[in-house]
Amino acid sequence: MRYQAPRGTHDVLPGDADPQQRPDERLFRSHKWQWLEGVFRDVCARFGVEEIRTPIFEATGLFRRSVGEETDIVSKEMYEFEDRGGEDLTLRPEGTAGVMRAIVEHGLMGGEGQLLKVCYTGPIFRYERAQRGRYRQHHQVGIEYLGGDGPQVDVEVIALGLTYLRELGLGDVELQINSVGTPASRPVHREALRDYLRPHLDGLSEDSRRRFDTNPLRVLDSKAPQDQAVIEGAPAMLDYLEPDAKAHFEAVCAGLEDIGIPFTVNRRLVRGLDYYQKTAFEVVHGALGSQNVVLGGGRYDGLVESLGGPAVPGVGFGSGIERALLVLEQLERPGGERRVPVAYLVARSDSERRYAQRLAAELRAGGVAVEMDLLGRSMKAQMRAANSCGAAYAVFVRDDLLEAGQVAVKCLEDGVQVQVQAAELAASLNGEMPG
Repeated sequence: MRYQAPRGTHDVLPGDADPQQRPDERLFRSHKWQWLEGVFRDVCARFGVEEIRTPIFEATGLFRRSVGEETDIVSKEMYEFEDRGGEDLTLRPEGTAGVMRAIVEHGLMGGEGQLLKVCYTGPIFRYERAQRGRYRQHHQVGIEYLGGDGPQVDVEVIALGLTYLRELGLGDVELQINSVGTPASRPVHREALRDYLRPHLDGLSEDSRRRFDTNPLRVLDSKAPQDQAVIEGAPAMLDYLEPDAKAHFEAVCAGLEDIGIPFTVNRRLVRGLDYYQKTAFEVVHGALGSQNVVLGGGRYDGLVESLGGPAVPGVGFGSGIERALLVLEQLERPGGERRVPVAYLVARSDSERRYAQRLAAELRAGGVAVEMDLLGRSMKAQMRAANSCGAAYAVFVRDDLLEAGQVAVKCLEDGVQVQVQAAELAASLNGEMPG
């Protein structure tokens, strides 16, 4: 029996993609992923951010407590299971909760005056309808800043995210920001929202009618078509902020302006996670239609404390790898090239092949990427392989030349061939060969 990857998942494959494939098939090539992750790590290093890695499954209660019982993630989308020991576990549906658990468990927040900056990459699991740009197992890069409650921290996190997208080639995005208030400002807004929604209940989606009683703010996050017109006229949290939250939001906006980052205030923006407070933001690109968010995040000042840790503020973001690569493919923007060998070693006899393998080991140890035949193919077949793998040079290992310690090096672009001392081959390939 032949098996296929489960619905809503995909494989990341070696080699180049077929240009005739759909854009969402072409992006699943390992060199593109390595390039994207390299860009992300390079940008993080510039901002002084260190990596953290956490398990792909955690106690189910961690997500119920942090993400929120009335969110779509917890109520509909989590992959929950009971292991052989009877423990209730869940494949992580988002990245922040596990990072916070690790920070609390290992005591990484030592006290006041400390700013902890961490980044992560890895798979995220959500059971939802698989479609273009949305997968049941997708992958994210993410950032978390812990310990800073000032608006300048929000500004730096947003700047980091936009720097990362710009380095990928996605500078033409739109930053949308909003404030989702604080525990102090939400009760008044919640009652105003209920008063507004009550006359419209019969026309709302089933999910929104349920959320009306449990958490009406989640109604603003609805994607149901019948809810959109009602949501458009709903009272905005920005009109109900207490002075401190309002001043924070205004300072974030001013900070973005100070460093030349354009943005739009989206009064209807609500992130789909209950732990967000104050600043919420999304970065969107129109290339994918309704699935247009390529990066999103916000502030979550009460999250660490709710998980048993110290009362430290936090802000961060997550960005889908598949979503970013799909936008790049849609826009036909190059994103990472597959690394090709500098040279292909061609040998015929058993003695030549043994020498070629020793030579390949020496070259690779010296930092030179080379390939050689391991299947006993003819010279003609080896030359085809040299051309197909993209090597710049063919290195002919011949018994008659080895007596003088030499090999023949042919430039595959113009056909010029020279003889080189084998002991100097690494230096020659690392420099400029004739031709």
